[in-house]
Amino acid sequence: MTRGRKPNAIVMGSSPVTEVPSPPSYFPKDAKAEWRKIAPILVLERKTLTEADLGTLESYCLSTSSMRQAQRIINVDGLVTADGKRHPAFGIMNAAQTTQRLCAAELGLTPVSRSRPAVRNDAGGDDDDSPLNV
Repeated sequence: MTRGRKPNAIVMGSSPVTEVPSPPSYFPKDAKAEWRKIAPILVLERKTLTEADLGTLESYCLSTSSMRQAQRIINVDGLVTADGKRHPAFGIMNAAQTTQRLCAAELGLTPVSRSRPAVRNDAGGDDDDSPLNV
């Protein structure tokens, strides 16, 4: 159980991304495809992406790409190596899936994260409930 006071609403960042940015040029093909799929959802549909979130989106896309690349290697080589040990790509895939899952939650891409309090669009509001007011 988490202790302490919980925020009533999530406040949108001060520098929202208003146009879908191009994926970074150094991205592998899978990462670019994921960026092109997810960035428009976050920018145009949900309007939740800020400049501060771009690194998280980058990590999400790169980890998705790493996971897929590792899975392709496992598909060819098998899960177990010739000497009976687990394929090294399995560990890479597992770590990439963990990073992907964490970044997806931060970006609001999971069912659980989407069910949390919505982003507040108003600039003002009643500050009497703020834990910082004395």
